[in-house]
Amino acid sequence: MSDVLFKEKAWRFLLDLLATEKAIILCDSNTKACLEYLYVACPQTKELPTIEMPAGERNKTLKTCEMVWYQLTEHGADRNTILLNLGGGVVTDLGGFVASTYMRGIRFVNIPTSLLGMVDAAIGGKTGVDFGGLKNMIGTFSQSEAVLIDSNFLKTLPSRQYRNGLAEVFKHAFISDSSILDMMEANEDELISRSVQVKLEVVKRDEFEAGERKKLNFGHTIGHAIESHLLDSENPILHGEAIAVGMIMESWISLKIAGLSEDDLNSICVAVDSVFTRVSITETEWLAIKKLLIYDKKNRDGQVQFVLLQRIGDAVIDQSVSEAHLDEALKFYSNQA
Repeated sequence: MSDVLFKEKAWRFLLDLLATEKAIILCDSNTKACLEYLYVACPQTKELPTIEMPAGERNKTLKTCEMVWYQLTEHGADRNTILLNLGGGVVTDLGGFVASTYMRGIRFVNIPTSLLGMVDAAIGGKTGVDFGGLKNMIGTFSQSEAVLIDSNFLKTLPSRQYRNGLAEVFKHAFISDSSILDMMEANEDELISRSVQVKLEVVKRDEFEAGERKKLNFGHTIGHAIESHLLDSENPILHGEAIAVGMIMESWISLKIAGLSEDDLNSICVAVDSVFTRVSITETEWLAIKKLLIYDKKNRDGQVQFVLLQRIGDAVIDQSVSEAHLDEALKFYSNQA
């Protein structure tokens, strides 16, 4: 497992690393604004070459990987080069995949600049890109050298992107630690640290998602399908916004087949609705979204497998859900809007 280091420890680690190692920075057209803070926090990075990829989920593709691989060769990257992934979930997902495949694998360090990246995407060793309109369909398990977290990067985030990351914070509360719900107004560093701890504890017990790590996909079975369907539409939604939809719908399904109480369902809806606006999903869109569910990576023997809740803080994996329950879940979600 990668070490997750915060602020002063993070920058001390990077300073020591760059004293002896060759490195290249990967950022995107949005997170290049974070370079100035990086240069202040770790002055040695100012001398490093930088590769810039286009921002956004729709650019998390093999085509972008080709561009980054080509630029790595142009900068003379070899097996001893370290790739510094400076950005949100798109950059750390794609950068990790690029590093894990370039010359059969080079080292990389994740420096997440978004809340979603800090509490989820940059941690745990999952890398990947979207393929054929399907979320994270091509990827590897590859651990970074370290994950360096500094909440000062969040000052660069638009409010919508900050809310985007809160979906994963909520998820960690719902599957493992309900006390996180009481920390939403707490010190930002404390909230990030506790959410990170949930992710680390799960991944340490099941690095390659053979069992317990599947719990981290709560809200993602439906959420990923919604995100994928809307990705190339006129109104694409962010990852966290899609997961917020998925968590409410999968919580309703949990009420029906996993024993979740009405009180817990209501608490989940109140918490998620306090941050996220409900998304309008038409019947035509829903038909297309349900078809995408068959490509979910947790599926087994052609059956869509869900993570459901028995209670807040207690998730159960590998749950089959009927199409009738899916349709009823959408009605519940839409009628509650």
